[in-house]
Amino acid sequence: MKIKQFEDKALAHFSYAITGANGTILIDPSRDPLPYLEYAAAENSSIIGVIETHPHADFVSSHLELHNAVGATLYCSRILGATYPHTTFDEGDSIDLGDGAILKALNTPGHSPDSISIVLEENGLQTAVFTGDTLFIGDCGRPDLRENTGTVSAKREALAADMYHSLRNKLMTLHDDAVVYPAHGSGSLCGKSLSPETSGTIGGEKRTNWSLQEMTQDEFVKALLSDQPFVPKYFTFDVSINRTGAEDLEIALKRVPGCSMSSALIVDTRPEKIFKEGHIPGAINLQEGGMFETWLGSIVSPTEPYVLLAGDDACLGRVVYRTAKIGYESFIAGTGIAKGGTTVTPALDVEAFRAQPEKFTIVDVRNAGETAVKKLFKDSISIPLHELRERTGEIPTEKPIVVHCAGGYRSAAGSSIVAAALPEATVYDLGEAVKTFQG
Repeated sequence: MKIKQFEDKALAHFSYAITGANGTILIDPSRDPLPYLEYAAAENSSIIGVIETHPHADFVSSHLELHNAVGATLYCSRILGATYPHTTFDEGDSIDLGDGAILKALNTPGHSPDSISIVLEENGLQTAVFTGDTLFIGDCGRPDLRENTGTVSAKREALAADMYHSLRNKLMTLHDDAVVYPAHGSGSLCGKSLSPETSGTIGGEKRTNWSLQEMTQDEFVKALLSDQPFVPKYFTFDVSINRTGAEDLEIALKRVPGCSMSSALIVDTRPEKIFKEGHIPGAINLQEGGMFETWLGSIVSPTEPYVLLAGDDACLGRVVYRTAKIGYESFIAGTGIAKGGTTVTPALDVEAFRAQPEKFTIVDVRNAGETAVKKLFKDSISIPLHELRERTGEIPTEKPIVVHCAGGYRSAAGSSIVAAALPEATVYDLGEAVKTFQG
């Protein structure tokens, strides 16, 4: 029996291959099937099945493509109401991997009504559990993503109560030595305080995970619902894609149009310093790297056409591929290589700003949870980056505008959004200099 964990750092996503004598089962695979196919081939194994712990909101799965490519059986809860070819996999169901290894389903609603966890038993011993978005290392899944999404929806309060019971009556009853393999790690927006650790044990989580400590259901629900992060615009869209199954990745990428300077939103992915030296008027600077997929799907709405620009062909290929991980390749109205532009972003005199910040309108694009902890500038206007395009009308233009975040990535995007929306204003990006104000 062999377990392989795959990690997509940009989306903080973990997927798994469990290989036994009878073949390989995948759990929650990402959009690109190639790494899994190559892995199975290297193990001289065949992918015989794919299990979806739930219809994911933050990435597009390759389950249907794998079914079409190699005939893998697709497994999910009957509660999901999947429209792709599938075999239901709920409590009482199991998959025999051979040599005494069995995968057993547990219905663990809470993150979503249709969430399942998968227990690996080897010769009768519980050795691992694949918890999807139910139990993370250091946290549990958020319960507020399915209130108006999918064939089965539920209010966050009801799902939070379900989570309380799923954790205590299902997962905490497993053997303390069972290894916990979650679908996400630190940086994911599917929870609020995930650990950077990539796995743990049931016993370890009982000792350290806040969600498994002794408390009443009411106390748990209140704690779970408080201070959850924002919900990116694309989450509902991806749930729908994963319920039906995505188009094959290669076919989808071939359909992306080439060079076009249409009237659509322009997303320029070059480094901020190069972007500021010259760019197309109205372009948004969403740099390649970091959480590019998450911010693209938070700033750009599903079905909204956009033109995607990069500094060279290699960079363009990478960012187009990354858009497909959240299903946004189908909204690309055109692609191209950016070669400067007529709009230049002015440089901020940081020391003049430091001396007299009252002479500027300061816009803080950090998330609400960050600004609640501490505002860096007393009179700043707080508008989270994911809401900024819709709220630029709230920003006064009588004074020069300075946009800041916590480290520079979000303020590069934010300042470009404000400048595009308010062309009559002078807009500066505080950038990485913000770190000198965080004492």
